[in-house]
Amino acid sequence: MPVFICHQGFTGVFDEYGFKEYQLPASPKATSQRTEETWQAFINAHLEHFNQDPTTQLQTYVRPTWDAIVDSAIHAEKGLESLIKRIRPDAFVLDNVIMFPAIANAGVPWTRVVSCAETEIPDPAVPPYLSGMAADDPERGHFEAAYLEATAPAHRRYNAFRRRRGLAALPPGRFLETSPHLNLLLAPEAVRYQRQHPLPEDLFVFLEGCVREEAQFDPPPLPVNDEPIIYLSFGSLGAIDTELIGRMIEVFATFPARFFVNVGGFIESYQKVPDNVYLGSWFPQPSIVAQADLFIHHGGNNSFCEALYYGVPSLIMPYCWDGHDNGLRAAQTGTGIHMQRDTWTPEQLCDAMLTLLHDKSLRERMLRISRHMTKANGASMAASSILRALGQ
Repeated sequence: MPVFICHQGFTGVFDEYGFKEYQLPASPKATSQRTEETWQAFINAHLEHFNQDPTTQLQTYVRPTWDAIVDSAIHAEKGLESLIKRIRPDAFVLDNVIMFPAIANAGVPWTRVVSCAETEIPDPAVPPYLSGMAADDPERGHFEAAYLEATAPAHRRYNAFRRRRGLAALPPGRFLETSPHLNLLLAPEAVRYQRQHPLPEDLFVFLEGCVREEAQFDPPPLPVNDEPIIYLSFGSLGAIDTELIGRMIEVFATFPARFFVNVGGFIESYQKVPDNVYLGSWFPQPSIVAQADLFIHHGGNNSFCEALYYGVPSLIMPYCWDGHDNGLRAAQTGTGIHMQRDTWTPEQLCDAMLTLLHDKSLRERMLRISRHMTKANGASMAASSILRALGQ
């Protein structure tokens, strides 16, 4: 029987799907409100860095983010170890970017889920992780060296922590080893790289999409009900950039489409909303994407894969992490357009939307991709692969 161990901020998420949840114990001084305030402060501090190129972000955003991730692993260890002893699982499925020693030391098989971009697993023919560059970019070596320099302090701390917990140190820049049992990559064939060193098929399974099921969304009536539907969501991080979203809404007012815009907890920041724009603090994303004609997003792997799964072109404006990699990959594979989030003009935004809405060959290609992904049933393949790794 599957159960979920999660941070207290995810309480109720898995319960809605009928799974039992176990929350990691919070530190004595922590409260949900304080944790939320800390996270909000972190994002506020880095908002100005979201317009930087990936190389510049290595020092301003990637370095402090890895510091925070290492801190979280260290702080979670004791509570996680206690939970594992209590639950006594037969196996683990780890969807994270860092290894928790308590899991590695539990003495049971574990599966690694690569739910970010495929670039997380290195290869000479695959671009460097978080770089937003092509595999053969002449600046590749410079970026890789800069990445190792930026992550070195957090990596040293993490390796020291691993050694204290009886684990071997990892190579520079690596915070999570591949599993000797099973590795699942959320990398659909349409955007997958041709690796120089193919991954062993008995240990690495590529999934065509594992799309969640959520509530049905029925678009409310708008004055332009016959126009295409365009959905905009920059995720929980991107919603804080109300200036960017506000600037986009001004352009939307001039464009013949119905826009549904996820603004997170900042809905009161928008005073003048055009008649063809509907703002929401939250949308059941799979349902709205399935009905959309275009999806504007930040390039998060979940959003990118959902767009592919439903055959919807992507207009990607990345601001950090693997969004840079997926933005370029959408352009390379003809599944979307990659735009910088701070340099576009209203005319360029309108031209990009028109292209993605009316390119007939693109629409046909996206339909073929959707048919292939839905037929493959990635969720079922993931489940069967995990059971097979357990010998069941």
